[in-house]
Amino acid sequence: MAHPTPAPDTARRRHPHPVDEILPLPRLALYGFQHVLAFYAGAVIVPVILGGSLGLSDEDLVHLINADLFTCGIASIIQALGFWRIGARLPLVQGATFTAVSPMIAIGQGAGGGTAGLLAIYGAVITAGIATFLAAPFFGRLVKYFPPVVTGTILTIIGFTLIPVALQDIGGGAALKDSPAFGDPVNLAYGGGTLLFILVVSRFGGAFVSSIAVLLGLVGGTAVAYLRGDATSYAVSQADWFGLTTPFHFGFPTFEPLPILAMVVVMLITMIETTGDVYAVGEVTGKRVDGETVARALRADGLSTVLGGVFNSFPYVAFAENIGLVRITRVRSRYVVVAAGVIMIVLGLLPKVAAVVASVPQPVLGGAAVAMFGMVATVGIQILAKVDLRDERNALILAVSLGAALLPTALEAVFDRLPSGLQAVLDSGITLGSLTAILLNLFFHAFNRSAPAKISWDELAASEADTGPVPGVSSSWGNGRAGDRY
Repeated sequence: MAHPTPAPDTARRRHPHPVDEILPLPRLALYGFQHVLAFYAGAVIVPVILGGSLGLSDEDLVHLINADLFTCGIASIIQALGFWRIGARLPLVQGATFTAVSPMIAIGQGAGGGTAGLLAIYGAVITAGIATFLAAPFFGRLVKYFPPVVTGTILTIIGFTLIPVALQDIGGGAALKDSPAFGDPVNLAYGGGTLLFILVVSRFGGAFVSSIAVLLGLVGGTAVAYLRGDATSYAVSQADWFGLTTPFHFGFPTFEPLPILAMVVVMLITMIETTGDVYAVGEVTGKRVDGETVARALRADGLSTVLGGVFNSFPYVAFAENIGLVRITRVRSRYVVVAAGVIMIVLGLLPKVAAVVASVPQPVLGGAAVAMFGMVATVGIQILAKVDLRDERNALILAVSLGAALLPTALEAVFDRLPSGLQAVLDSGITLGSLTAILLNLFFHAFNRSAPAKISWDELAASEADTGPVPGVSSSWGNGRAGDRY
C-alpha cells in the first residue's frame, strides 16, 4: 500500500530551513562566540571614540562600553529570534552604527560635552528610533526599487568600502594612522598570518573545523601575540567583575529639535544599509526576502535604537562583517546569533571578562576582517552576475555608484569642510554609493516606462532553471512577484 506524500507543512516541520535549525548547545555556544569575536572591535569603537570626544571620565567610558555590549546582545536577539512583526528572523548581528558617530559628537559637543552632551544624544536617539519603527512598513513597500542591479551594487560597495578599514586595522588601527608605528612589520605579520591561517584551515580542515576557521584564526593570532608580549588586555586589572546597566544611568534625556532632526537623517541612512544587509544575508542563507522581511528588520532597528537611548547606548544596524562570517562558515542558523546575543549580554554584565575578550590585537582582527568584508563584496558580485551589464543603463548604475562611494575618501578635505548636518548625510561612501544606485535606477528604469529593465524575476528564475543558480543567488529577490520589472 502506497504511503501518502507528506503535506508541505509537515515536510517543512520535519526538515526546517537551515536558518531555522536549532543546533546542539555546544555548537551554538562555539559559533556564537565566533560571531562575538568577529564583531567585538566594531562594537567598542563607537563608545571609545564618542567618550574621548566628549571628555568623559574613564569610569563613564567603561560604563558606555558595557552598556553597548549589553544592548547589542538584546538587539541581536530581537533581530534574529523575532516576535510579532519585529525582527527579520535571519542570522543578523546588531551593532552600533558608525554612521552616527560624527553627528553624535556634534550633538554632544553642542550641548556642552560630558554627561550633558550624552543626554542630548540619547534624546535624539530615542526619538529617531521611534521614527524608524513607525516608518518601517512604508520603507518596506519601497523594496520594488531595489532590484538586483541596485542591491548587488550596494553590497559590492559595502564590501569594498569596508575592506580599507580592515587593512587599516592590520596596520595598527586608526589611532596609529599618523604615527611612525603605523604599518609596523610585526603588525603586518600578525594580520597577514591570521588571514593565511584562516585560508589554510578553510582549505584543509573538515566541515566542522572549517566552520570555525575565523574563531581559530583570532584565537591563534592572539596567542602568538601574547607569547611575544604584544597582546595587552584592555584594562583587565582595572575592570570590575560585575557591572549592571541601568536605564537612564546618566540622567533623563533632553529633547532638542535640531539634534533630533540630525539623528532622524542618520537613521534614514541606516535604513538603506539595513535593507542591503537583509538582502545579503537572505542570499547567503537561501532564505526568501520580501518587503515584509525588510519592514520587520527595520522595526527591530527602531526598537533596538530606542532601547539604546534608554540603556545609555546608540543607534543600531546589522554588522556586515558578521554577514561575511556566515558566508565563510556556511553556518546559517539564526539561533547561533541568538547565542551570540546571550554571550554579549553576559559580557556587558561582566566588565572584566569583556576586557579579556577585547585583548585581541587590532592587526589580528584586521586579518580576519579582510576575509569577512571581502565576502560581503563577493555576494554583491554574485548578484550582479545575473544582471545584464551589457545594457549601458545597468552598467552606468554600477559604474557611477562605485565612483560616488569613493568620493568621501578621495576628497576627504572637501568633505571635512562641509557643515556638520551635511556631513551626517554625505560623509559616508556607503551612503553616497547606495543613494546614487537607487536614484539612477529610478532615472533609467522606474521613470522610463517605454524602456523596461533588462532583467525580471521571471527571467532570473528561467536563467537559473537553465544554468543553475549562482551560489548565494536565487530568484527569491525582492517581493517575489513573477514578472515584476524595474
